Amino acid sequence: MKKKIKVLIVDDSASVRQTLSDILGSDSEIKVIATAQDPYIAARRIAEEAPDVITLDIEMPRMDGITFLRKIMTQHPIPVVMCSSLPEPGSDTLMQALEAGAVDVILKPRLGTRQFLEDARETICDAVKAAAQARLRPLSPRTNGGSRRLGSEKKLNADVIIPPPTPGIRSMARTTEKVICIGASTGGTEALRAVLKALPLDCPGIVVVQHMPEVFTAAFARGLDALCHVTVKEAVDGDPVLRGHVLIAPGNRHTLLQRSGARYFVSVRDGPLVSRHRPSVDVLFRSAAQCVGANAVGIIMTGMGDDGANGLLEMRNAGAHTIAESEETCVVFGMPKEAIERGAAIKILPLGLLAAEVRRADQSGI
Repeated sequence: MKKKIKVLIVDDSASVRQTLSDILGSDSEIKVIATAQDPYIAARRIAEEAPDVITLDIEMPRMDGITFLRKIMTQHPIPVVMCSSLPEPGSDTLMQALEAGAVDVILKPRLGTRQFLEDARETICDAVKAAAQARLRPLSPRTNGGSRRLGSEKKLNADVIIPPPTPGIRSMARTTEKVICIGASTGGTEALRAVLKALPLDCPGIVVVQHMPEVFTAAFARGLDALCHVTVKEAVDGDPVLRGHVLIAPGNRHTLLQRSGARYFVSVRDGPLVSRHRPSVDVLFRSAAQCVGANAVGIIMTGMGDDGANGLLEMRNAGAHTIAESEETCVVFGMPKEAIERGAAIKILPLGLLAAEVRRADQSGI
């Protein structure tokens, strides 16, 4: 029998603790071993029995969740899913949680929390399962890209946003100008930092889908912009794809590539969840296959699930150069594994070689 994932719930609200216990306990793969109303009680629970995953609120009495998270990651690393309402619009507090080592973040409203969590039952259970698979590196504080849009809708594919390829119609022929498309989820924020920091100022234009809630992506882009040679910003509808620039898909909006002549730009739009995500990597990759074709480079990185696997295969079939991050460096080897199994990746490379491969593809014209 498969061993159940042991979960400790830490939240100052008795109602939230009970609701999360009921939701997680209803999943046959998960066992709630304890709950705690503050970090001091949580520490005693951990000493009694170490959980596989902790769900953690931010605003709590006696010690806030981020301080407790940092102590966990320093002293006894355990995968943590933050489950909290946003302190204030535009706040960087939850980004600090990711930087402190949280594997995932689930946003809950201040009002109507119980019903909201009930509606998000599947998403919450998936987040805990993904966290249980995460590889933590205690000496290197880890950020995360696995945050999900809450919802329990039927799993849809990219057809609901962009029609599938039409047989016999090919994308633009290969030119000397490349467009780089990157997709990531759980563990992706730190992985993206590593790749983008290593790229030169004149690298090809890049469009990124990182699974994050909408309140995070602008702050994430600003943080990257301060660290990198390239210019990084949250994508706005109509933004051109330019050399030396990186566009981060905004949370809760799909981002597609479009072409006008030899000029590429992004379309940012609403729509249903695709592969249970919005933005979806599959949507970006399919648009690249259709309008960029052999001029594109597709990279699928660490993450839970299969978003992007089908889209990367479409890119490969359209002549693009496609790459999957190898298992050895993934926080969660889910999305790359699915892409590899579908035959979508031409190359499988560790994180440290991805930037060099982007430069090689640009210089060699492959």
